[in-house]
Amino acid sequence: MPKPGAMFVLLAALAGCDSVSREPRTATLTIGELLGGPDTLHARALEPRPFRFPDDHGPHPEFRTEWWYFTGNLAASDGRELGYQLTFFRSALTDSLTFAMLPPPRSGWRTRHAYMAHFAVTDTRAGEFHAAERFARAAQGLAGAAASPLHVHLGSWTAAAIGSEPFPLRLRASGADIAIDLVLERGKPIVAQGARGLSRKGPEPGNASYYYSITRMPTRGVVTIGSASFEVRGASWLDREWSTSALAPHLEGWDWMALQLDDSTELMTYRLRRRDGSADPFSAATYVARDGAARVLAADEFTMTPREVWRAEDGIEYPVAWRVEVPALDLVLDVAAAVADQELDLSVRYWEGTVRVRGVRAGRELTGRGYLEMTGYAEPPRRIR
Repeated sequence: MPKPGAMFVLLAALAGCDSVSREPRTATLTIGELLGGPDTLHARALEPRPFRFPDDHGPHPEFRTEWWYFTGNLAASDGRELGYQLTFFRSALTDSLTFAMLPPPRSGWRTRHAYMAHFAVTDTRAGEFHAAERFARAAQGLAGAAASPLHVHLGSWTAAAIGSEPFPLRLRASGADIAIDLVLERGKPIVAQGARGLSRKGPEPGNASYYYSITRMPTRGVVTIGSASFEVRGASWLDREWSTSALAPHLEGWDWMALQLDDSTELMTYRLRRRDGSADPFSAATYVARDGAARVLAADEFTMTPREVWRAEDGIEYPVAWRVEVPALDLVLDVAAAVADQELDLSVRYWEGTVRVRGVRAGRELTGRGYLEMTGYAEPPRRIR
């Protein structure tokens, strides 16, 4: 199997091309290939470090992998519920020292980095899910990222500051039958995930990422599906991570939720999944209060229990309904996919989609919306136990 960098080079040759999620992939990257494996040439996340803004909104080329991950739940004036995902991934093709030792370039196509982006829209009323992806080398202006002003792009897909400050931020992307043009306000304060921003994912030094979130950003704009366009309002969530060899080798994938509750609080949970299907002790969660204060929860302080599965045509199963319990917060939530089939069958195959939330905290009923991501279920094929 090609190394992640080599696979990204191959895929980047498709620069500017879209591919829809319903097309089967023959060259699928696994999560372990992208985020695991030994690497002594790039920087690693070893200890907490203070975040520095606006710099940390931009790229971290000394690390092998990073992403800008936007998800959101929106509503049109007719009550239609729409979800969206727009994610930009950067992958280093070589380290800076090796790159500096190469002979002078003969072409402007030489670059240390490749970009991949995923874009998806869910129409819950129609029960439809649409997705596309793009690849490009970070050369000739095809893709790249900058911190000040914040600007991440792959072709015409962009996340760009409207003014000199990082926020408000404008997201624009379009596929064969979907498009978004959205403005995201800053909203809640930045949350440093894990131990002051160091999110550990395994026992070895460097099995970690630097990770921060903005958990509720007021959002407005236009979503287009086919020939119909909808004026929308709602809330978005931003996850930012950068790392090198973050995943420990015994991990198969993860189950991640970003939930925005109707009392203006948020809950992020991720269940790192071992190859036998059990939860890893480095799983974690973060609860964000109304005022933005964050409380980090260890693996033994919450549970995520699958309750229903959806089966793809080839038999791969994803748990699309969950029970989440946080005893210390007296919180019990039932989380269910708004549309069962929100699988992105792209170069990386995973399930990511909008979910509805109902639950109880201290005797008070709660509702909410959010996003659920599940990786590693398609490699190797197995059933949920």
